[in-house]
Amino acid sequence: MISFIPYASFRFFCLIAVLLLPVIILGLMGKRNLLYNDCVAILMTFLIFAAQPAQLISFLIFIIWEAVLIRGYLALRARKNTGLYFYIAIVLSVLPLFLVKLSADVTSLSVLGFLGISYVSFKSIQMIIDIRDGLLKEVPLSQFFRFITFFPTISSGPIDRYRRFKSDMDQIPSALTYRTLLYHGLNKIFLGFLYKYIIGYLIHKYWMGSPLLDSNTFSSILLYMYGYSMYLFFDFAGYSHFAIGVSSLMGIQTPENFNKPFLSRNIKDFWNRWHMSLSFWFRDFIYMRFVYTAVKNKWLKNRYLISDIGITVNFLVMGFWHGFMLHYIIYGIYHAIAFILFDKFERWNKTHHLWAKDNPWVHGLSIVITFHVVCFSFLIFSGRLNFLW
Repeated sequence: MISFIPYASFRFFCLIAVLLLPVIILGLMGKRNLLYNDCVAILMTFLIFAAQPAQLISFLIFIIWEAVLIRGYLALRARKNTGLYFYIAIVLSVLPLFLVKLSADVTSLSVLGFLGISYVSFKSIQMIIDIRDGLLKEVPLSQFFRFITFFPTISSGPIDRYRRFKSDMDQIPSALTYRTLLYHGLNKIFLGFLYKYIIGYLIHKYWMGSPLLDSNTFSSILLYMYGYSMYLFFDFAGYSHFAIGVSSLMGIQTPENFNKPFLSRNIKDFWNRWHMSLSFWFRDFIYMRFVYTAVKNKWLKNRYLISDIGITVNFLVMGFWHGFMLHYIIYGIYHAIAFILFDKFERWNKTHHLWAKDNPWVHGLSIVITFHVVCFSFLIFSGRLNFLW
């Protein structure tokens, strides 16, 4: 069976071009055929997983599991809004992803995994939280399956929100609006080719593949750090451009994922620019909820300490989300420490006015410092320093 991993081959793009041609023609007429779109989604989901039938079966079981959980919790929430029901629903929703992440140590669990399980899990968890908050009163199964199986973003995001996605699905773009979406989508796709298949490819082949990076000397590790950071950005940003571009062709405005992250002035600014859909997801559903719960229940009096603990929990969970390997955990801790230290510095600077933000030299130096702080975190993330521990 031929593999159709999203955006991994020219064959995939040819298939997308053929399947989306009717969608584009209807869009230019200000129309949409949901039945055809659903058929394309089903076909693409099958083709993406068909080369590995075990993944297809796991994916189908997963979406049925999540659908039952969400509909069940929705019914329970309508009767009684208790924390117990909510936490049970969250634990059960996270369970498949937890077991798959655990498969690095327990290989027998790897059979449960499938391409994109992390990103699909985030979608279902977010829906459960919205139900808890009273933001979702109903979830039609048709809308749930459209959201979960939206193939342009199924493997690696960007992570959309159900209510935003549903709003796009419910409102058919006018012919004029769709022309803008079409232009935006094609521009994103061509930019994706530039990022992933030209710049990313050249960095991977001639920089990452250089024999100068084979040893564990300081200079080779330093060169690897810069090369890996650049490759990680252009490869992932390229993929995100593809996903956003194809979404636009389907009349869905999937959120942006990157905004010139290496021009960030500090670590906070970086996380507002890098993998934004993931960063904002963690901010909204882990950090903010932890802080809100801690303040509401008066766990601690010091609001700065509550924030610091929330930041630590946020980045630790992010580290574990990437995997249970030590370098991912250290990566999470590293960013938590960097974030907390900058937060303390920022508060101190408001009083002492040492670091003038409007000074162009300070601005430039801030970017250089942040760039190196971030690149070192990617070096940890890559596992290249595992020989140290």
